[in-house]
Amino acid sequence: MVQSPASPTRAAPEDADLVRRALSGSADAFRTIMQGNNRRLYRIARSVLRDNTEAEDAVQEAYIAAFSHLAEYRGESPLAAWLSRIVMNEALGRLRRRRSGARTVPLEEMRSEAEIIPFPHSVQHEDPERTMAQRELLRLVERAADDLPDAYRVVFVTRVIEGMSVEETAELLEIKPETVKTRLHRARRMVRNRLDEQIGPVLMDAFPFAGRRCERITAEVLRRLGFSP
Repeated sequence: MVQSPASPTRAAPEDADLVRRALSGSADAFRTIMQGNNRRLYRIARSVLRDNTEAEDAVQEAYIAAFSHLAEYRGESPLAAWLSRIVMNEALGRLRRRRSGARTVPLEEMRSEAEIIPFPHSVQHEDPERTMAQRELLRLVERAADDLPDAYRVVFVTRVIEGMSVEETAELLEIKPETVKTRLHRARRMVRNRLDEQIGPVLMDAFPFAGRRCERITAEVLRRLGFSP
């Protein structure tokens, strides 16, 4: 049975204003649109294509296509959702062309080897040991997510990594919100099971006590004991 997608949310007034300004030739409006959507569109393309350069190309082509037809945007869905569908179509088209000679593969049956984009985290002054442990943990999460079947992986990327809502994900993938919730639940369980198998070696580096913290405490104790720095 064909599943019906979620009812789309209409565009915010800010979207309409940006589109109006862009159509009038405002470079700032185009720049604002791109800067506000670059990360999401790149992650969507990258999760399908598994290639940094091709994902960037796909985003650029999606922008060109979108901006060439910007007058057709009616605000029936948020601008971000409209752009997301365009870049998804562009990425899937590139994937199909890459697999020339093979049958056309719908999203539901795709088994591409997409690689998850690293989680963003704030830049802080931390001990190198802790930073290395965090990076290793992220790599484990990425590999675990990479092993998910595509139907689950794409939902995992959009919901967990990019933070899109259930409704946004359902609209993008043209599935029911309930299906998004079910797939996300199963994806998280699969990722968690995979991490349970691999997390042990990483946990050995938890709560590192070296680097600046070690030096700071050592110096302070030596100072209090009367030794010179």
